[in-house]
Amino acid sequence: MNSYSHGTGGTALLGDTIGANLDRAVAAWPEREALVDVPSGRRWTYARFGAAVRELASALLASGVAKGDRVGVWAVNCPEWVLVQYATARLGAIMVNINPAYRTHEVEYVLKQAGVSMLFASLGHKSSDYRAMVEEVRGRCPELREVVYFGDPGWDGLLARASADPVLEDLSCDDPINIQYTSGTTGFPKGATLSHHNILNNGFFVGELLGYSEQDRICIPVPFYHCFGMVMGNLAATSHGACMVIPAPSFDPKATLEAVQRERCTSLYGVPTMFIAELNLPGFASYDLSTLRTGIMAGSPCPVEVMKRVVAEMHMAEVSICYGMTETSPVSLQTRRDDDLEHRTGTVGRVLPHLEVKVVDPASGVTQPRGVAGELCTRGYSVMLGYWDEPEKTAESVDAGRWMHTGDLAVMREDGYVEIVGRIKDMIIRGGENIYPREIEEFLYAHPKIQDVQVVGVPHPHYGEEVLACVIPRDPADPPVLEDLRAFCAGRLAHYKVPSRLQVLDAFPMTVSGKVRKVELRERFADG
Repeated sequence: MNSYSHGTGGTALLGDTIGANLDRAVAAWPEREALVDVPSGRRWTYARFGAAVRELASALLASGVAKGDRVGVWAVNCPEWVLVQYATARLGAIMVNINPAYRTHEVEYVLKQAGVSMLFASLGHKSSDYRAMVEEVRGRCPELREVVYFGDPGWDGLLARASADPVLEDLSCDDPINIQYTSGTTGFPKGATLSHHNILNNGFFVGELLGYSEQDRICIPVPFYHCFGMVMGNLAATSHGACMVIPAPSFDPKATLEAVQRERCTSLYGVPTMFIAELNLPGFASYDLSTLRTGIMAGSPCPVEVMKRVVAEMHMAEVSICYGMTETSPVSLQTRRDDDLEHRTGTVGRVLPHLEVKVVDPASGVTQPRGVAGELCTRGYSVMLGYWDEPEKTAESVDAGRWMHTGDLAVMREDGYVEIVGRIKDMIIRGGENIYPREIEEFLYAHPKIQDVQVVGVPHPHYGEEVLACVIPRDPADPPVLEDLRAFCAGRLAHYKVPSRLQVLDAFPMTVSGKVRKVELRERFADG
């Protein structure tokens, strides 16, 4: 059998715009809570949330924002971010998500490249002074005509412009309403352009597979600027009448567990490093997490030991692994609620309803037999419209058959579940042997002195590349040493997979969305 799978399902795709879908939720569950901001104590029922979205949409229209205009959001998680998400969609304006970690050079590029005419921004967060950075670049962005800061009188001034609820008849679910800039690990970031149909359906079907209903309360510590927060979190919630719970402006393990306990959340999101931080928090056992049922772990592979503790100690028996990318809205593969531990840690699930996936030979494009590694490709309603104003780059990623090429190396099992064995560019080639870092990382998680580990290839004069293990020790006072590590691997890993170098770190370099920047580890330790 070849490595192709297509997701069937009894539930039809939604043909709504996001605004129409929200209106349905407001009508069905007006008194249920839609949004809770734990830091400020503010709460919105669906009726109040719907009214706030309509008010902001009206204010934007009165401010000259029209269908197709680009509205930027450069901010940490807060209720206003969510209101802008739904208000722009209601108008058919295109919301441009800007990574809160960006600095002036990157922000200026995004504002110009997308032609942003109105920008919403945080005033500041931690060491970032967003207002100062905006003022520095504003004069070089000719299309930017207005900036509104969350938590500033300008926000209330904007809302004061609202009048009648805008009724817009010419909106299509296929209209672009979101641009998300993908991590620019090489060159400038690219703006993945997504439609109502892309992200509303993806959020809805992710929620369907988690069994969401109006009874669910979703704790969202992952960033809204990324699909994980705004699609898998917000749109999964509102398409099922569930509640969005914001624990903090940015990830804080203590605030997250407090929010779950206080708000009696049934679902919790995070990347593995977030769950590791929560599990290792002093006093972890004192939190009442008994209301948790499900959640999502995504962004990078989940270590077996971490998954066991999430299920047993966080009560997340139905936790799901999701795999995807910004360009596919984002989720293509997901484990199911009743999957066993091996499928939840050894695979990233199987294809979602209404989507297709295949594994192809990266050189020839021919579909591989099941069990053979190749590049994972996906096709269906979730594939982006394209990279904003970059048709050549779009054509490099989306082929003539509308298949999105992910750049990930994968193996499809006989049962249709998919294992990600690495990025094509992360694969280590040592003396002609292909080495997949994930396999070594999984093995090293069992070492008693290792809390977290990332494996990368670094240059070697004879073999081309050698294996470097970067580890965070369980006890900083008693870190592992290379001899221990090699002895631990001896006879259990093929000799060429055994790390020849070890680097002990306090933390890994991360993207804001919680992915480890392996490229930075490679560069930092390339010279030994």
